[in-house]
Amino acid sequence: MIRLAVPTGDLRRETAALLDAAGLGIADYAAGSRSLRFPMLDGAAVARVFREKDIPVQVALGNYDAGICSLSWVEELAQRFPGHEVVRVCDLGYGGHALWLASAGDSTEASVRIVSDYPQIAETIARRMRLRRYRVFPVWGAAEAYPPEDADVALIAAGDAAAVESHGLRPLARLLDSSAWLIVNKRSLASRDLSPLLTPVLGLGRTAPAPALAAPATLDLRADRPSSSRVRLRLALPDGHAQSHTIAALRAAGIGIDGYADGAAVRRPRIDADGVDVKVIRPQDMPQQVAIGQFDLAVTGRDWLFDHLVQFPSSPVEEVVDLRRSRYGLAAIVKDVRADTVGGALREWRARSDAPIRVASEYPNIADHFARARQFGRYSVIPIAGASEGFVPDDAEILIEGIETGSSVRANKLTVLERFFESTNCVIANKRRPDGPLRPVFDGLVEHLRAGAAEAVPAGGA
Repeated sequence: MIRLAVPTGDLRRETAALLDAAGLGIADYAAGSRSLRFPMLDGAAVARVFREKDIPVQVALGNYDAGICSLSWVEELAQRFPGHEVVRVCDLGYGGHALWLASAGDSTEASVRIVSDYPQIAETIARRMRLRRYRVFPVWGAAEAYPPEDADVALIAAGDAAAVESHGLRPLARLLDSSAWLIVNKRSLASRDLSPLLTPVLGLGRTAPAPALAAPATLDLRADRPSSSRVRLRLALPDGHAQSHTIAALRAAGIGIDGYADGAAVRRPRIDADGVDVKVIRPQDMPQQVAIGQFDLAVTGRDWLFDHLVQFPSSPVEEVVDLRRSRYGLAAIVKDVRADTVGGALREWRARSDAPIRVASEYPNIADHFARARQFGRYSVIPIAGASEGFVPDDAEILIEGIETGSSVRANKLTVLERFFESTNCVIANKRRPDGPLRPVFDGLVEHLRAGAAEAVPAGGA
């Protein structure tokens, strides 16, 4: 059976249209069905939905024969694993964007801070430019929010220079032109008949050579970075799904904020609290940012704090307020397993094979911690970016996943073996508190949030 990895997110609708035009249409894929697996070619093939950044990895491993994703994610894989097994077959002509280096405020200092959710490409560019001193900060997203206070340069995906400027950044260099590409596994291409899939898609694509990564000669950084001596408290608030619960927590604390509405937010909203600056970033990145002193306080999930602390047990980050909202659990999830406990599932898998047990998760450090605590023996952790329910049982034996209502678990006919951690949104801080005039601002904001949390709905509602 031919196995095809297809994207969720921005490329989904155009990918569905391409497959329809090629006579390979997948029922319900374009509509955003909760199902993550779809039959193709009258049962001779199967399509599996992934987050884009996971697709090159799955194709490289040989778990999937072919995939459709942005060239930029293929390049990110190639910079980390030059000997990968991915063949770039053809440009599909949609999803166009570029990778850019951009700055705001800039810096003439010798050490350059680069932030990106393409950290391997950022490392390659820094080496090719022969930067003498640099640091790359990997983030889950929202890299455009970090300059100038928390980074000198951001490596981001944007459609054109105007799109870069819309983030308040100055384009420095265009590194790579990217679009949706069809990719295949090198060994599958050599040993299997993939023509039922490749032939109709090739008729719609362009087979020109893939664009190459280009490093600029210089960064052209001009101005000084902001002073490291701060006179205002810095608070990080989350974007995405956690936003509505954070708005409710601020409202309960009697704290007004302008530019941070449910479903929409600017990166630097204005808060009704004297001496406080706010920046909106991904909650996954907050523990690391607080640990290195970029922010004094942050609102994130207890799950992301847990993931950070099991990776860095001596990290100086701690929870200071449980906001008691956005409640959900972390669970061990399986499919097609007769056992109803983790221990029983382990015995069942070991009876079948002595191969390492594959553990897939968006929380790779928690997954590793869970496997060690449950004495998995030989296991491997597969870090993923989302669309996780489809990993079991074909691409992983067990999934460590956050669940709230369980609707997605039920839709994909999965089984929860163990719910082992309860998460809510919380306020985190560095154990080394701000001093001087920032300390009363810090204490006052924490007390307001703590008082508001006392009124929160115990079940975690908004």
